[in-house]
Amino acid sequence: MNISDQQLKEILSKQDYLTIENLQKAEEFAKINNISFIEYLISHGLLTKTILGQAIAEAFKIPYADLNVNPPTYKQVLKIPEQTSKKYKVVFYKEEQSGVFIATDNPNQPGLIEELQNLFQGKKIIVAYALTEFIEASFIHYRQKLETRFASIIKEQKKIAPEIIREIFEDAISYKASDIHFEPQENDVIIRFRIDGMLQEVGHLQKIYYENIINRIKVQAHLKIDEHNASQDGSLSYKKGTKKIDMRVSIAPILDGEKIVIRILTSYISTFALNDIGLSEQNKKILNKAVKKPFGMILATGPTGAGKTTTLYALLKIINRRDINITTIEDPVEYKIGGINQIQVNEQTELTFAKGLRSIVRQDPDIILVGEIRDQETAEIGVNAALTGHLLLSTFHSNDAATSIPRLLDMGIEPFLLASTLETIIAQRLIRKICDSCKVSKSQKKEELIKISSEVSKYFSEDVITTYLGKGCNECGDTGYNGRTAIYEVINITPEMKNLILKNPPTKQIWELAQKQGSISLFQDGIEKVRNGITTIEEVLRVASPTLFDSTNE
Repeated sequence: MNISDQQLKEILSKQDYLTIENLQKAEEFAKINNISFIEYLISHGLLTKTILGQAIAEAFKIPYADLNVNPPTYKQVLKIPEQTSKKYKVVFYKEEQSGVFIATDNPNQPGLIEELQNLFQGKKIIVAYALTEFIEASFIHYRQKLETRFASIIKEQKKIAPEIIREIFEDAISYKASDIHFEPQENDVIIRFRIDGMLQEVGHLQKIYYENIINRIKVQAHLKIDEHNASQDGSLSYKKGTKKIDMRVSIAPILDGEKIVIRILTSYISTFALNDIGLSEQNKKILNKAVKKPFGMILATGPTGAGKTTTLYALLKIINRRDINITTIEDPVEYKIGGINQIQVNEQTELTFAKGLRSIVRQDPDIILVGEIRDQETAEIGVNAALTGHLLLSTFHSNDAATSIPRLLDMGIEPFLLASTLETIIAQRLIRKICDSCKVSKSQKKEELIKISSEVSKYFSEDVITTYLGKGCNECGDTGYNGRTAIYEVINITPEMKNLILKNPPTKQIWELAQKQGSISLFQDGIEKVRNGITTIEEVLRVASPTLFDSTNE
């Protein structure tokens, strides 16, 4: 941002964005936990990136350009040559009769205005402030296709494997991919990224260069380079500018070689709050109340990659204070959060969830997060911890919130113990959001909706329904979707629900009571997001289906 911490403190306090007391708390916490005070303010919901940008823009006495909400398009970015954009950290973002609007993170740079006037001759230049990270995110539009860059690297014949890996990593991070897949075929290697939950092919590589790439990744991930017939797991770090990005590496032998899958553990979660993850106002109130209770158990359920960890960390941020001892045991520790004691499961030293949880209970915790309840032993220790004055958060695998209760009872948890400890169950799935850059509305008759799904049509009472979709553009790679949010199903364990649990009830009975008390299903929450223009019916149907027990379907 080209602004010192001291200048930021003065800007935020002078403009009354924050109290002196909040700034002092942030400084103390940041010093103890070795993080920036801005990171503390954002993670604790005292500041948003939008407000931060607005405050700095006010200090410069220029407009604020929120490139996060309205990112510049491919054509807009290319209006300024790459060399100029990267030299001055500047991007074109709109043009009106009043002039050309340019966003930069440092409006006082020598030579900036002269350079822009040469580019846009005869037009008035209006400079706005934008946060550095959003300006740099727009630079992705300058990048050539991976295969074109591979060809250039191979032609130069200098450090082929390191350079190819770097280009792949840079693209994956820029496109906010969650996973990188290297898939060897008979004659070549396919490179695919998982973006917004969907795999996309991004390039091919000649197989002759793949062995050196595998060996380099194995060395960086501390794996055996002479092992080719067994699965191996490891981790490595990649530096992008001043940021260190952690990655998990999995290598498995397949028919045509060794397949590599790399999970990118991005740090975006450190800025996520409960308001950012797609919860309805009603569900936010339930979770806010549950996480502030002194003891009990909060469970997040859903398949792998459904965002359960993000939800639980967002809850922890609400209560993460210096006077509270929060300890977690995870496999792996994906995101480091200041002020929280995080333990990594290690099977080689026999540090399992169950053994780690036993140890944590003796560490005088107030709040415990268990990465996953996988077996009866972990479930029993967790229930006992919740029963003896601790608030316990954990993830659990079940298809929906109501099914979690019979599953826990089947694992051997006594009904009276579960009824005494369980506070809230959250079920969730991740869905893609419609791209804001190419979003359009669409009106259709109910008869047309029946063709998509007769079950879906029951959730709409009107004859003409307005929904939204993305037409496809450069911003979303012509998919019509950009980014993800979650759909939720939250069951609040009321006194009536506790009494029901004592009777060892079936899923249907649990869900019927939950609905009477205001719970809505994953599918119903998805339909609400369709109505609000966040996603499409097709996307909701991809990750969820109408529940047989929904009152809408009766």
